[in-house]
Amino acid sequence: MQLTINGESRAVDQAATVAELIDRLGLANRRLAVELNEMIVPRSRHAETALSEGDHIEIVHAIGGG
Repeated sequence: MQLTINGESRAVDQAATVAELIDRLGLANRRLAVELNEMIVPRSRHAETALSEGDHIEIVHAIGGG
């Protein structure tokens, strides 16, 4: 499946949901925000949000500090 992730076109195998994509990218268990086709995907919906050919995904890491 061809996706655009953070502005880069990438071929991804077998990533059917946002949660699976995050896992395949090695980002599981991190604090991050995900936007799918310009819509925020809440963490509680990552496992049920399906990906489709040509989707645009932005993943932003949350960084704490003061």
